[in-house]
Amino acid sequence: MSKILIIEDEEAIADLEKDYLELSGFEVEIETRGDKGLMAALHKDFDLIVLDLMLPGIDGFDVCRKIREKKDVPILMVSAKKDDIDKIRGLGLGADDYMTKPFSPSELVARVKAHMARYQRLVGAGQKSNDVVEIRGLKIDKTARRVFVDGTEKNFTTKEFDLLTFLAENPNHVYSKDELFRRIWNMDSVGDIATVTVHIKKIREKIEFDTSHPQYIETIWGVGYRFRA
Repeated sequence: MSKILIIEDEEAIADLEKDYLELSGFEVEIETRGDKGLMAALHKDFDLIVLDLMLPGIDGFDVCRKIREKKDVPILMVSAKKDDIDKIRGLGLGADDYMTKPFSPSELVARVKAHMARYQRLVGAGQKSNDVVEIRGLKIDKTARRVFVDGTEKNFTTKEFDLLTFLAENPNHVYSKDELFRRIWNMDSVGDIATVTVHIKKIREKIEFDTSHPQYIETIWGVGYRFRA
């Protein structure tokens, strides 16, 4: 049974999320403080973490950053904060998705299932020889889920790796932000374009020598992005 950690200080919300997730077949653990949630995330094995931003002890941003330093588990960030800057910061720290409160429990379950299904498909398919994509000094080991730039390994979150791999395997094709969101996150963007933008920015910081003049991922203004072969 897949295990989910909910780090949420509002107990009524946490209990509601727990009930819906358990009805969908998940095993759920709740922590109501940021520091205790972080300890649980680092020392136990979870398949996904639902992380609130406003937490006692340590806020959700710091919890996300510290988890991402150690683990590649999908992180679904939730918050009552509607400002784009909070969303951009959360995604920039390595969160895989961001949901703004209030949201329906059924939407939460749908997103949890989408993220977990994709993650399990990708990390569970390592039975054959490593599948590698190499382009001008950039090496993407799809089987080991590792990225190297001129021989130096770069650390990637799950969604950063998925997005880079998809673009590299489909070079010279222009994709809109909406289309990339649908393909990588397996859901409609509902106007949430910032998710793709932030992930592209983080990828460029890791693979480009000069982010102002990218040699791999080009911005096609007014349209989207293209990986240059």
